[in-house]
Amino acid sequence: MTSTPSERRAFAHKINRTVAAEVRKQVSRDYGSPQLSKKRGGAHHPLPLTEVVEPVDFEEYVSSHAPGVEPGPLKQLMEFPSDDLELLHLDKECNTLEPPLPEEEDSLDPRVRDALAVYTDDWLVIQRKYQRYSTTYTPHNSERQRERQRGLVKQTFELDEVAAAERQEDQDDAKRRSVSIDETPRGSWASSIFDLKNSSPDALLPTVLEQTAAEDMDHRNTEARQQGRHNDLLGLFPPPDEDEAVERCSLPEVPKEHCGQRIMVKCLSLKFEIEIEPIFGTLALYDIKEKKKISENFYFDLNSDQMKGLLKPHTPHVAISTLARSAIFSITYPSPDIFLVIKVLKNSHVQSYFVPLQHKEKLEKLRLQAEQSCTRLGRFRMPFAWTAIHLLNIVSSVGGLDRSDPDSDSGHGTWNERKKKGFERMSIGDDMCNFATFRPATLTVTNFFKQEGDRLSDEDLYKYLADMRRPSSVLRRLRPVTAQLKIDISPAPDLPHYCLSPELLHVKPYPDPRVRPTKEVLEFPARQVYTPHTTYRNLLYVYPQSLNFSSRQGSVRNIAVKVQFMAGEDPSQALAVIFGKSSCAEFMKEAYSPVIYHNKSPEFYEEMKMKIPANLTDNHHLLFTFYHISCQTKQNTPLETPVGYTWIPLMQHGRLRTGSFSLPVSVEKPPASYSVLTPDVSLPGMKWVDNHKGVFSVEVKAASSVHTQDPHLDKFFTLVYVLEEYSFPFRLKDVIITEANMEGELKASMAALRGAVLDTCVRFLHQLLNKLIQLIVYPPVIAGQIVNLGRAAFEAMALLVNQIHKNLEGNQDQHGRNNLLASYIHYCFRLPTAEPTLPPNGESPGLTYATLSRATARPSSLHLSRSKSISNSNPDLASTPVSPDEEVQRIMGSKHSFLKLSANHFLIYPLLQTKSMTHHLFLTSKLDVPRRQRFPDRFVDDIAALVCAISADIVSRYHKDVELVERLNSSLAFFLNDLLSLMDRGFVFNLIRSYYKQVPIALFPIFLHFSIILCHLNYLSLCPQSSAFSSMVQDQGVATMFELSVPFRQQHFLSGLLLSELSLILDPDGEGVFFLHKKAISAVHSLLCSHDADPRYRDPQVRAHMAQLYLPLIPIVMETLHQLYDFSGQQNNMNSGSTISQSVAMAIAGSPLQHAKANPFALPTAGRQSSSLSAECSRTLLVCFLWVLKNADAALLERWVSDLSVLQINRLLDLLHLCVSCFEYKGKKTLERINSLTFKKSQDMKARLEEAILGTIGARQEMVRRHRERSPYGSQENVRWKKNVTHWRTNADRVDKTKAEVEQESVVDGNLATEASLIVLDTLEIIVKTVVASELKESVLGGVLRVLLHSMAGNQSALFLQHCFNTQRALVFKFPEMLFEEDTELCADLCLRLLRHCSSSVGSVRSHASASLYLLMRQNFEIGNNFARVKMQVTMSLSSLVGTSQNFNEEHLRRSLKTILTYAEEDLELRDTPFPEQVQDLVFNLHMILTDTVKMKEHQHDPEMLIDLMYRIAKGYQNSPDLRLTWLQNMAGKHSERGNHAEAAHCLVHSAALVAEYLNMLEDCRYLPIGCVTFQNISSNVLEESAVSDDVLSPEEEGICAGKYFSESGLVGLLEQAAASFNMAGMYEAINEVYKILLPIHEANRDFKKLATVHGKLQDAFNKVYNQRMFGTYFRVGFYGCRFGDLDEQEFVYKEPSITKLAEISHRLEEFYSEKFGDEVVEIIKDSSPVDKNKLDPNKAYLQITYVEPYFDTYELKERITYFDKNYNLRTFMYCTPFTLDGRAHGDLHEQYKRKTILTTSHAFPYIKTRINVIHKEEIILVPIEVAIEDMQKKTQELAFATNQDPADSKMLQMVLQGCVGTTVNQGPLEVAQVFLADIPDDPKLFRHHNKLRLCFKDFAKRCEDALRKNKALIGPDQKEYHRELERNYHKLKEALGPLINRKIPQLYRTVPAPTLQTQRRSSFRKVDC
Repeated sequence: MTSTPSERRAFAHKINRTVAAEVRKQVSRDYGSPQLSKKRGGAHHPLPLTEVVEPVDFEEYVSSHAPGVEPGPLKQLMEFPSDDLELLHLDKECNTLEPPLPEEEDSLDPRVRDALAVYTDDWLVIQRKYQRYSTTYTPHNSERQRERQRGLVKQTFELDEVAAAERQEDQDDAKRRSVSIDETPRGSWASSIFDLKNSSPDALLPTVLEQTAAEDMDHRNTEARQQGRHNDLLGLFPPPDEDEAVERCSLPEVPKEHCGQRIMVKCLSLKFEIEIEPIFGTLALYDIKEKKKISENFYFDLNSDQMKGLLKPHTPHVAISTLARSAIFSITYPSPDIFLVIKVLKNSHVQSYFVPLQHKEKLEKLRLQAEQSCTRLGRFRMPFAWTAIHLLNIVSSVGGLDRSDPDSDSGHGTWNERKKKGFERMSIGDDMCNFATFRPATLTVTNFFKQEGDRLSDEDLYKYLADMRRPSSVLRRLRPVTAQLKIDISPAPDLPHYCLSPELLHVKPYPDPRVRPTKEVLEFPARQVYTPHTTYRNLLYVYPQSLNFSSRQGSVRNIAVKVQFMAGEDPSQALAVIFGKSSCAEFMKEAYSPVIYHNKSPEFYEEMKMKIPANLTDNHHLLFTFYHISCQTKQNTPLETPVGYTWIPLMQHGRLRTGSFSLPVSVEKPPASYSVLTPDVSLPGMKWVDNHKGVFSVEVKAASSVHTQDPHLDKFFTLVYVLEEYSFPFRLKDVIITEANMEGELKASMAALRGAVLDTCVRFLHQLLNKLIQLIVYPPVIAGQIVNLGRAAFEAMALLVNQIHKNLEGNQDQHGRNNLLASYIHYCFRLPTAEPTLPPNGESPGLTYATLSRATARPSSLHLSRSKSISNSNPDLASTPVSPDEEVQRIMGSKHSFLKLSANHFLIYPLLQTKSMTHHLFLTSKLDVPRRQRFPDRFVDDIAALVCAISADIVSRYHKDVELVERLNSSLAFFLNDLLSLMDRGFVFNLIRSYYKQVPIALFPIFLHFSIILCHLNYLSLCPQSSAFSSMVQDQGVATMFELSVPFRQQHFLSGLLLSELSLILDPDGEGVFFLHKKAISAVHSLLCSHDADPRYRDPQVRAHMAQLYLPLIPIVMETLHQLYDFSGQQNNMNSGSTISQSVAMAIAGSPLQHAKANPFALPTAGRQSSSLSAECSRTLLVCFLWVLKNADAALLERWVSDLSVLQINRLLDLLHLCVSCFEYKGKKTLERINSLTFKKSQDMKARLEEAILGTIGARQEMVRRHRERSPYGSQENVRWKKNVTHWRTNADRVDKTKAEVEQESVVDGNLATEASLIVLDTLEIIVKTVVASELKESVLGGVLRVLLHSMAGNQSALFLQHCFNTQRALVFKFPEMLFEEDTELCADLCLRLLRHCSSSVGSVRSHASASLYLLMRQNFEIGNNFARVKMQVTMSLSSLVGTSQNFNEEHLRRSLKTILTYAEEDLELRDTPFPEQVQDLVFNLHMILTDTVKMKEHQHDPEMLIDLMYRIAKGYQNSPDLRLTWLQNMAGKHSERGNHAEAAHCLVHSAALVAEYLNMLEDCRYLPIGCVTFQNISSNVLEESAVSDDVLSPEEEGICAGKYFSESGLVGLLEQAAASFNMAGMYEAINEVYKILLPIHEANRDFKKLATVHGKLQDAFNKVYNQRMFGTYFRVGFYGCRFGDLDEQEFVYKEPSITKLAEISHRLEEFYSEKFGDEVVEIIKDSSPVDKNKLDPNKAYLQITYVEPYFDTYELKERITYFDKNYNLRTFMYCTPFTLDGRAHGDLHEQYKRKTILTTSHAFPYIKTRINVIHKEEIILVPIEVAIEDMQKKTQELAFATNQDPADSKMLQMVLQGCVGTTVNQGPLEVAQVFLADIPDDPKLFRHHNKLRLCFKDFAKRCEDALRKNKALIGPDQKEYHRELERNYHKLKEALGPLINRKIPQLYRTVPAPTLQTQRRSSFRKVDC
């Protein structure tokens, strides 16, 4: 804190030197001007947003500008509510039927009187009545949101309707049947299966054919849109993130007594083997780790009535409270070290429990002895046995008891459990111990141990208990007792019935006082519990521990101790305050310890509980009398013989004496007046045991909320009471307190409070703070002089606050305020109203202070010590402060003087200050006084100086303790927030401004927190909306209201503050505030939520005024457009699967929509960069933007829009476009899917995860963004890993929602989507209305229509679509030229949208879409007497829709077509024109496309069949280039979806060839391709795109080749896209061929930039050629069986992805057709032999699948050199089938034949399909010797490859060699030679084969030799032996082969005529199928 002058900032110097009055002047300069001055109304100099404007003089302004509105909601909005503040006296809740008060009511001791006042006074709460409407105390959580969402109307969405229908279909078991694809021409209208004329139309809209004026139409549409709208937009949106809510301020908990986890113990039975006398039990909890008894004793008596009868003479009256058998124990610190210890006492000294049961005579004798003993010694007990239960075994599953039923007697005690369960549970942590929830257990404990008389101390017990947890020999030495205790342990109920408190008060509920009670057992917590006392408790516990009478003469062996609580020395003054144990009176005058027989030095374990009287005097003491008890009945021997006395005086020097005592024992009765002395004082004439040594050890403990038992606190309270009672002189230990030394002693006692134990300070916190505040507010009067103890009292209080903050860090709220202190201030603190007692002489106190002046007395350690008198409100006054005004000032001044003592103090101080100020206003009835007159000027000065000092403190601490600065900042904000409801508001605004000016801009994050907290008040009334601002606006234009202008920020000070900060944070150039995006946006969202949820603001007029506060939000969001998350990228539009790039997609005739992921109409200045706002932030910001648009006054918006430029309007449209995408309904199915995921992150994290999955953000970008979002403002923005601030959000993280919750979520989501879209629609109407009159019409209307079309494209509700179609019809009606004369693209887009909705499953949507489509045709016809453009676009749109839409329903579209026909028939105006006939032609054509759709839907799950069908439809459009192009695009899209990039590329090549063909017909350009021929190098298949002759089709016709693809740029786009697809397919060589066509075009256009790009791409492609590539795998698939329809006996070659195994395709096809036909029907033919159909089952479907390889003739191989060549343009394939003549597949070498089958397909692979028909089949059969030749050639090739491999691979070489020359195996080379070369064949046809095989072996031997030579060079020394073995084998093989391969056939070497050689290329065994 201290710093040298040079280090301190200038403004810090200035602050410290400034007197409060000067500060005030500085703060309120220019403040007080009666109204907005002329300079404010005139031209405004722009003030940067980083500076705060000078606020208006608020009170003056309000008084001079009364709101000019009628009384009502609007007037209430403008005026601050007069009844906001309430002073409440709340009754304290008492949980017992009788109030816990002392019995003595008169003349109470002052400390008891004060304690009772604290514990019985009502809570005094200052409540802000309207604060519940703010989120400060009422968060917008999910529960509150659900409440607001009740009763929502469910919107109808086609998406959900379709999903429900699909679900229904899935449940149906009907099998799908195949519809054949025939090659017949497409059906005509007459032959159509469906008769359109028999279809029924949808309902006609009555207004469609009416002639209506445009104005009337607009008015009707607007009225319809406003009906049934949802007012509460933000009620439909997820609530603000609680983590971002810095303004959240939970109410402190009501102070209450501490209570730990509670368990209930019921004692059911206690039985010993021999029942001859009464036995008594006690229960208590012990913590062996802390070595502490953690509860008082609970006494129980389970004796039978017979046994109780033996003691009846000794207990004549039994109180019901002593009959309890169940107890409730509280455990604050659960631990695995807690034991429930059961001790058993018996009545007599008879040793009766170890006699065997069979000795009946002995037992009878013992029983008689016991009866006699009970009669004689009934009042005494003796220790007998004990046991313990380890609680962890009960509550934890680890090592717990095996119990199947909670009521069963299943356990057998801890000793047996330990032996059974082992020791695995010994290291259980505290977290396992939860005593609040566990399964109840009933235990039967049998392991009791005898209580040895010399082992009674707690130390012995702790050893035994520790031994119970880990094995040792200690317990084994104990003597077991046969007994059985049945006990029930369970979690205690919250409100147990019939329960007594530790003071024996009846705890509510207590229905019947006669029922046996349960006792609450007082806990002695194992460690400190920092909770203030709130109820009166005054108990004393006495524990006699040991006595040493070894030196005492006489008979002193059986010793009992009698304890009495004496009020005086007379025996009659023994008080009946000792609690009874079991089966006795409730309170007793004396208590006896158990007797330890035959022991002169006994130990005790007794606990004696007593009530402490309220008025303790010096005469109250504990008297201990020691007796020798005579066991035997002897003559002249009394039962009790007193053998000693000692005592403890309970009060000394005003303090209760507690602790451990070692007392001397007197042999004789003590003399008179002994009680005021301690036994340590050696009184004359007294005889003491053992020379006055301490022979008796005893411990005294108090559980008291009256006596602190802390010397420092006791001294302070005693002195205060002496002062209050004015009881001078007073003796305090060795000091006599007089008036002269009172002040010094009191100050010293306050300074000494730092030595008090914190635990005790906290327990007496309320009394302590009350007394300190009393001393500050009312300085005492001593000897006629006022003594100013304020400074000392304040220092003591500050020190206490600091200690509490420092040591109890875990008990703080989110703003760092300690809950104990906050709770005290909120509920207990009140301004003291009683003046101090005057001295007895009655002198007037109006004298001077006796203390030094404040300036000299200020401690030098304080930060502000260099100031002058910084506070003027509490100087050294010359008069007594008597008014409440001065009380408040006294608090203010005193505290402010010492502010710097503790920064933590200021976290609590504002609460104290504001409550005292408010209480003062109530006490003085000043709430109705004008605010400026409520507080004195000097007090106001102090407030100003205080804020300056705090500001300086924040600046100085910023780099040292960021967390503390954040808390100080929040505390100051809450303070000023509270002041706004108490003081002059203009003054408070100026304080805010001075704070902003003082704190540097580098601390921007704290500004944001500050303003958020300030704004969460009932602050609408702090922003006057009077006529003055309106008139000012009229002078300057409406734009001022929409900008963060100086007038706006002055007039709306707080909202201007928040919006300025939002604007600065969202500024993309702003440095270092990325991490604040979410917080700032959440703040605005939270505020708007408060307004929406506030029932006072439901009136539309009020909402429009509220929206004025946020109008600048609209331009702020517009400026942020490029930073917003691009939601359009997430849309699943119908063309989302298309591979067409953005530049190309614009021109596709069949997909005229813009590409989904592109910005629909980017501004010319800059395109969308990558968004810097997350999806969640963007969505929240957009919903706030929509809220303003929804609630703002429409006329105001119109005026604003009329002032905007085209650029700004387009930006606004862009934003509306984004809103549509952002709030699009996702569908119930998506919600269900999200629900099934198990994620626990926030929505923001989910959005990032989506980005990562969708690939829209790379790993590096994600890392950069994470780094950016890491707060430079410390780690406060993220979860702080401190247990006190980490919020465990258990409810929010619950993932698995019920079906009803998902249903409700979809209802809310649907309503939000509908309302958001309707707001967009309203805004579009405003824009249209505004721009119609201006010159901007042309440039804006297209954009409006695009947004409209975009909204139609998404998943919209039926309600919205009706309004949307109304607006669309009005727009087309008013501006038809926009569609029909300008942009083809808009017309195409609109047609596609309308058609899509014509196929909707929702009837109302179809009705509207049909009407719109009909009117579109009608208007197109009216313009030019035909509607060729619409006709062509509709046909192409339907083709596109059919090809790409998944949910297309032809039945619904058929109804819409019928509706359009009906409109045409009923349209009287155009009945006599060609229009109806043209409509009918169009409908017929559309219907034919629908017929194809039916088939496509049948095969949507069969990709090959689907592509075949699309191929056929495309072929059917051979004479309609636009439609063929559309279908080729559809096929390209389907292929791309499946990853078939080569096929997609070929579809695009075919499209380009088609375009080239028609471009060539239209114009003759030398650089353009001359048609399909140019493309044949890419694929031989492309020639099928050749155009038909000119007389059939002319490209010049209207509507033909109208799409933008039929242009040079369209062709270029297609070729570029084809190259991209080839690149993805890895076919880099084909890219070169594509660019060969493209390069001349770029060259002709001199487009060097594109040429550079193309050559760059070529370079990349050529470099990639050498990469390892794998192309497709091919299979022959044959279909057999009538179930396949047209496919029966058809064979295809399928192209599958590379490395597809036969099993994979077999499984895929088998699974697909099994699902289609049934599992039993489909069968796979396992071999590849020819199929004989006669042998097949006609009811089954057979598939034969064979792997095939490309086949090339020898001449082809010369040209197909590279891997690409061998995998491109493939038409012939081959597969081999081995067979033998007797039908087997495999046989011996001499009988093994092979069939080679060569297939030829109709087109070359790759093609626009992945399966192609086999059109030609050829078979070659190889005889066995030919098979052998092929095998040997293959082996020889393998050897050659392995030998010549570079780099050499020795392993591969050895493997091949081993197979060739190794030990010969079956059918090895030698056996082949022996079979075929041993003899010359008889058949001359085989001579050549014989010779060829011989030559093959020669070559083989040569290759083996080469391989061996190579191997020798490669091997190491370790393989030499292996190599020699290979060589030996080779030589053996060579020798064996020698004679066989050297034999020649003579006939082959004679001359042969040449011509015969040519026909021998293939064997004579040849069969050809054509």
